[in-house]
Amino acid sequence: MSLSYQSLVKHPHCFQKLTGLSIKEFTEMTEKVRSVYVKWEGIKKIPGRPSGFRSLEDKLLCLMMYYRTYVTHTFLGYLFNLHNANVCRMFKILEPMVAKTIHIKKDRTLTQEKVLSILVDVTEVPTQRPKKKQKEKYSGKKKRHTLKSELAIREDGKIIHVSKVYGGRTHDFKIRKSEKPFGRDSTKIVDSGYQGLQKQEQNVWLPFKGTKKKPLTQEQKNHNKALAQLRIKIEHKIGELKVFKILGERYRNFQKKFHMRLNILAGLVNMKHDF
Repeated sequence: MSLSYQSLVKHPHCFQKLTGLSIKEFTEMTEKVRSVYVKWEGIKKIPGRPSGFRSLEDKLLCLMMYYRTYVTHTFLGYLFNLHNANVCRMFKILEPMVAKTIHIKKDRTLTQEKVLSILVDVTEVPTQRPKKKQKEKYSGKKKRHTLKSELAIREDGKIIHVSKVYGGRTHDFKIRKSEKPFGRDSTKIVDSGYQGLQKQEQNVWLPFKGTKKKPLTQEQKNHNKALAQLRIKIEHKIGELKVFKILGERYRNFQKKFHMRLNILAGLVNMKHDF
């Protein structure tokens, strides 16, 4: 007996634990991907050998279990009674389809004045030591090789921006300078890693930094506390993303696919909150 969507859907609590999505959210995702999947099935020149999965639901179930638990392809193949090569080939075809339908859309209004407040932060994911350009990936803060990407959310919690992927050595402020600027009149709420941004953009809220010789005043402490209460929203959003162990544990795959997978998961988190 092998694992399948039809058998797991009878256990909603277990389904959510294994995939990170409720049955309703999984169904919504499936319907979005189905249109692209059916179109791809129609234009295939050669049918080829069957993948071994019974339906699109089974394929998406396998993919979401991979994101959620980050087990090996061999282990997933054992659960679905397939060879690990079948799982690998299926992911190679299915992931780009999911990325087309579940992703963070580029919002051109960000360059205007429609978004009042934007919370910005960088998330860092540990990765394997690369064979080349090791210094670029090494993070002095984490004391290991990492991948970094900048996220931006609105005050209501919607993720509106996912940057390119950078090595762990790249500073947060340098990442922001490499990306497109946000709206001129939007309020950018950032942490102390963005020191210097206030010289390049308007309406930047930064925490004050104190020293032994010049401690913070009570007014500055109150400002930092109010800022932290706002910034906790993006920290919680990063926490929602890292529920999926592919972002929470050491990333073992090709780094070229990291941005696509981060974009997919950010789109799923938005979908879970009806954005």
